[in-house]
Amino acid sequence: MRNVVNDIALPVFAILAALLVFGGLVALAGVNPLQVWVLLFKGAFGDWFSWQNTLQRAAPLMLTALCVALPARAGLVIIGGEGALVLGGLACAALPYLLPLPANMLGTWVVCIAGALAGALWVGFSGWLRQYRGVNETISSLLLAYIAIGLFKHLVEGVLRDPSSLNKPSTFALPEGMRIGGIMGSDVHWGLVCGVLACVGLGLWLRWTASGFSVRVVGGNLRTAQLVGLPASKLIVLACALGGACAGLAGAVEVAAVHTSANASLIAAYGYAGILVSFIARHNPMAIIPVAIVFGGFGAAGSLLQRRLGLPDASVLVLQGIAFVLILASEALRDVDWRTVGKRLSRLRPPEPDPVLAP
Repeated sequence: MRNVVNDIALPVFAILAALLVFGGLVALAGVNPLQVWVLLFKGAFGDWFSWQNTLQRAAPLMLTALCVALPARAGLVIIGGEGALVLGGLACAALPYLLPLPANMLGTWVVCIAGALAGALWVGFSGWLRQYRGVNETISSLLLAYIAIGLFKHLVEGVLRDPSSLNKPSTFALPEGMRIGGIMGSDVHWGLVCGVLACVGLGLWLRWTASGFSVRVVGGNLRTAQLVGLPASKLIVLACALGGACAGLAGAVEVAAVHTSANASLIAAYGYAGILVSFIARHNPMAIIPVAIVFGGFGAAGSLLQRRLGLPDASVLVLQGIAFVLILASEALRDVDWRTVGKRLSRLRPPEPDPVLAP
């Protein structure tokens, strides 16, 4: 019970503290922090339009957070989700012009699966390097993300470029029949459902299946897993590949539902924001859902802060950075026994005067 309280209370307090620190910073810039907090809430959850914008941004955050969470449950720190996302989007946009595909729901599934496979191969390669070549997975995944972004720009601005895209190099637009529409006519696309189902499905897989339990054993104690005969290396590569598939699917959904083609707008730092979402959720796929919605709301409120208060749209990135630092700092408090601390503090209080000896 104590661990459950810590898992919920510490991230909540860290986010509240980040809001306070952010308010102090904007106060130094001459802006009323109370107005900032109110506009953050209104821009994220104030009306149905805000909710649509928030949920649209939350969908890729759920999937890129899984790219961090699943390898973390196997004991690895993967931070290259941005590379898997852009390659997934590129695969989604390019496949219809490389292979004849039906312009219907079947074609949509095929291009989304192609995006997921591209992400799985890219992040799975980081896991393979870690297990079979001893390369640090954090460094390799980050460097591979930079390589992926470089390849993305080279292909989009080169052989895959649509000649009609003059000012903003893009691939050819995805056929109309392959695009992902909104849910019940809203701006919230079906990628949100994909993100929620992925979080729930992978959360159940980790908790209730033998292979998921084996991944958690490997992440808890690699030596013990090897002693009991678990194929640790294969499980680690599997966890990385599944995480990469989620990030690649996020890129494919962004192309099919939002951008309709692969272009520079796809590089929106969702992969890096997913790192923060995963750490706040304690790498729990189920907890990723509400955390992604909160941080999707922060991103949605950025434009409102810019319009109403003149703050830069990227000021919400400062808020996210502060929250990340405080979340990491809060880990030092996770094992603190607050009852013992309270007893020690009570001993430091001066003794109450004896009523008999008092004048």
